[in-house]
Amino acid sequence: MSSKQVVFITGSSTGFGRLFTETLARKGHAVFATMRDPGGRNAKNASEIRALAQKDSLPIHVLELDVTDDASVQRAVDAAVAKAGRIDVAINNAGYYLTGLEEAVTTEQARRLMDTNFLGPVRVNRAVLPHMRRQRSGVLMHISSVAGRVVLPSVGFYCASKFALEALAESYRYELAGQGIESVIVEPGQYETSIFGNNLAGADEARANTYGAVKEIPAKINAALSSTAGNAQEVADAVLRIVETPAGEKQLRYVVSPRSIGVDEINALTKQVQANILEAFGLAADTKFRKGKAAGSA
Repeated sequence: MSSKQVVFITGSSTGFGRLFTETLARKGHAVFATMRDPGGRNAKNASEIRALAQKDSLPIHVLELDVTDDASVQRAVDAAVAKAGRIDVAINNAGYYLTGLEEAVTTEQARRLMDTNFLGPVRVNRAVLPHMRRQRSGVLMHISSVAGRVVLPSVGFYCASKFALEALAESYRYELAGQGIESVIVEPGQYETSIFGNNLAGADEARANTYGAVKEIPAKINAALSSTAGNAQEVADAVLRIVETPAGEKQLRYVVSPRSIGVDEINALTKQVQANILEAFGLAADTKFRKGKAAGSA
């Protein structure tokens, strides 16, 4: 794999995705910045990214992609491969935050959240993996959260979407290692991005109103998150370091947080437990990373 890589990023219009796009492109990596409706609702964001790319001669290409639509995902991946010939890194970043007492979250709200935060990466990975398998190399990167490892009241559905993503990403890690493909998870803590400003709340207020003082928990959490948020560029810098880490040397999980809340300790313990489980099932050798040659090479 060359040092300059082709990177495909979902949810690039704002927030982390926008920062990842610029940070990676400034280091010479070719970036496909994808987003919903770049000709409509995201026209301003898309034009700003294109203007930046032109002004500073950055290798950024904007593509339309809706992670909740199988065909849209496939079109974007096909377009990226047609232009660049390959995809080395797929960053599953698109997602949103849902807050509110769990009983106040409707089943429709829960379904839509999982469709974006969990099934979105499923669609992207299914679209890029055939290309990565042909290359015998590649990285699936999943932007999770410390909320993918710990739980707060009133954030249960968001946590559930990230817990699900982590389980999937870890299983990919084991299944793809023998083909020279890595699956990694990035777990940001609280950072200043648009995700909290744009959060959705549980729609069934009548249910929430029966909870008394507990109803104030979501507001308390959001205030605490806002007051302790770090500079999101730290996450983009971490993503750059991971992308540039040699094949076979990447960790499964990376915690990037303004303060320690014990997630590193959780990860260290589960790493050992998982190793024991793989050993017990006789799978340790099957799940080891093997750097492979591209299909058709000598």
